[in-house]
Amino acid sequence: MKKRYLEAARITKTVGLRGEMRAQLLCDSCEILTDFELALGKEHTPVKVTSAFPLKNDMCKIRIEGVETAEQAQKLVGKILYLDREDAELPEDTWFIADIIGLPVYDAESGKLYGKVAEILQNGPTDVYIIKTEEGKELLFPAIPEVLKSIDVDGERIEIVPLKGLFDGAEEV
Repeated sequence: MKKRYLEAARITKTVGLRGEMRAQLLCDSCEILTDFELALGKEHTPVKVTSAFPLKNDMCKIRIEGVETAEQAQKLVGKILYLDREDAELPEDTWFIADIIGLPVYDAESGKLYGKVAEILQNGPTDVYIIKTEEGKELLFPAIPEVLKSIDVDGERIEIVPLKGLFDGAEEV
């Protein structure tokens, strides 16, 4: 079942004395944090991020409306900012990573089950999916059209055609 609230960022520490915070991104960009009304913590309290500036790696500096002091900001450290899925429209053939994690991955030709998606790496021009097999091994494949044939989130199925040699040696890992 798809979650209504998706993790957008985790507040990691305070910055300065005026209520600014550092947040680790769990979404695509800092802009997403300011483009939507977000929900704070497990209670999903509505909040408005008034500014978000990119920092190194997957971090950004944020301000939340109504948080004006370091003491107020400190109380939010460790909390998650959530995006309500109903507020976001995705382009066709685009999915939330949270919906793909855990989906079973099958060979499009033979029907063989490889395992389930454990993680998606977004470090380069192409996403790389990590499959965890039933034996606990990890298989990696690039999300390119030659390999990734279909993603059916509602049908809970991903189909791939591995390139020759892609999974060779995985059994010895």
